[in-house]
This record gives sequence, structure tokens and C-alpha cells, in this order.
Amino acid sequence: MEYVNLGKTGLKVSRLCLGCMSYGEPTNERKPGRHAWTLNDADSQPFLRQALNLGMNFFDTANVYSSGDSESILGRFLKKNTRREAIVLATKAWGLMRDEPNGRGLSRKEIIFELDQSLRRLQTDYVDLYQIHRWDTETPIEETLEALHDMIKAGKVRYIGASSMYAWQFARALYLADSHGWSRFVSMQDHYNLLYREEEREMIGLCLAEGIGVIPWSPLARGRLARPWNSEKTTRLETDVFGRNLYARTGEADRKVIDRVGEIAEKRGLARATVALAWLLAKPAVTAPIVGATKPYHLEDSVAALSVKLTADEMTALEELYIPHPVLGFS
Repeated sequence: MEYVNLGKTGLKVSRLCLGCMSYGEPTNERKPGRHAWTLNDADSQPFLRQALNLGMNFFDTANVYSSGDSESILGRFLKKNTRREAIVLATKAWGLMRDEPNGRGLSRKEIIFELDQSLRRLQTDYVDLYQIHRWDTETPIEETLEALHDMIKAGKVRYIGASSMYAWQFARALYLADSHGWSRFVSMQDHYNLLYREEEREMIGLCLAEGIGVIPWSPLARGRLARPWNSEKTTRLETDVFGRNLYARTGEADRKVIDRVGEIAEKRGLARATVALAWLLAKPAVTAPIVGATKPYHLEDSVAALSVKLTADEMTALEELYIPHPVLGFS
């Protein structure tokens, strides 16, 4: 495993981050944050252990994942299997947690309440990286930034990060934090992969200029880059409405990119996921893609990408078929 600094901070994180959205009690009920494809506590354990054994020290979850179950599963496992100081623990707030007026968002009230709830579920007294899951259009960003700064000063948070938003919004947040002397965001968790590269237009350049660590979510496009086009259907592929909306409008163009990944993977004797991640890891702004794991080979293929260096011709071949996509994933 390789370890790098998260943006301009001194915080060392593994080059791959384990995303824990897949861990939580599965259900077919239509509830916020609940899914049919998640793994329960017992079934999640082997993958959390595998991540530790592979040297991963960076774990990402969110309060909304399985309505808090993801945090609880992760917290119990880490408490029993490692030392708190050896782990970089990241979680998020913003999404709907309670069906009431203040049950979501990034107000001062909700940030403080949800952070305390996350700390309880994670069985820790601080999180290393606390992230806003999306931009809250109903709360002044100044209120959010000051509340996050106060949580750092209270010792409950070490660093703060942001996730998918417009570059102008992120630039504004960084400017306001600097002008008020508040803690600034050190990372951007954005939607970035071979099938969705719209972040290259503005956000990636901003992050490079500001020294922001980029930790892409869905680096394999919800598994689409890890298998042939129209291959076997998975439970997640069939029931993940959010994922389907992200990739529903550019099918033929995406098929060409997926086929190209397969061609290079076959020539190299590598898994498709390894090639797709190797491309992302070669991007200078990227700190640590957030990878999921529900089968043993998922993490093995991901870690293999750390040893793969694609040639300039291979990078061009992977990129040349891309066409502009609608900007999605900000809500």
C-alpha cells in the first residue's frame, strides 16, 4: 500500500479509501439511505478486515448510509480490530435523517446534532475528516462554515471536506473561510471516472490550484467499468435508481469507453477495474479513489492498480472516446 498526504495537510492516507456505503442492513423498503444490495453486519466483516490487511487506513462513510447502519457497522469493527490512532475515519452530513423540519441539511443545529450521532455510532470521540455531503441551498454557507470550524475547535473533528458541487460554490466557500479565519475544506469528494469527466472542466483545476485533495466517489461508475457492456445484472445495478440516473443518457458513448477499457485490460492481462483505477490514479489531482467491496476480488483488483503504470498511448486511448455529459450528482 502507498500513503500520501491529503491535499496540503500533513495527514497521511492510503492511496485507496474503502467506501462503506455497501454495508448496512438490506431492505426492499423505500426508505432514505436504505437499499436491497447492502451487506449486513456479519457479511461486511470480511471486507473491512481485508481492507486492513491490505494496508488501507482510510475509511469513508456517511450518516445517511443505511440510515446510520454503515457507521455502526464500521465503528464496531474498528473498535475491535485496530487502534483509533492508526485509522483515518471520514463521514458526512447533509442528507435526510429524520422526517421533520430540521432532519436534514447543514444548519448549525443539524451539524452539531448529526456529528454527535455519528460519533456515537462510530464509537469514537472524533472524526478525522468531516464532510458536507452536498451544498445546502437553504442554509447560508457562512453558518455552515462557522459551525464546522467550531467543531474542529471543540476537538470533535480534525479536518473538514466537501463533496459534489459547482466549482464556483467551492471557490466561494474557500474564500469565505479564509476571509473569516475559519478552517477551510482540505478535500473534495467528487464524481470522477472514465464515464464521467465533467469535473475536469473546472473543479479539478481549482483543487490543483488550491492544494485540495481529490477523493473521487464511484471511480468505477457503479461497477460499469469493471465488467463488459450489458453483462450480467447485479442486484445493485437493477435497484440503484441514483446510479441509473447518472449513466442513463449517454449509453452508446459509454459503451465505447467500456469496450476500450476491456481491450486494454485484455492486452495487459489485467482486470478491467484495475485498468480504470490505474487511469484515475495517474491524474495529478487525485489523492485516493473511494472503492467499494462486496466480493473478495474487488479490493484485490483495486490494489493491483497501484502497481500499474499506463503508457501515454493507453491514457489517450482511454480518453479519446469521451463525449460531454450532463452535469449530474450535485443533489
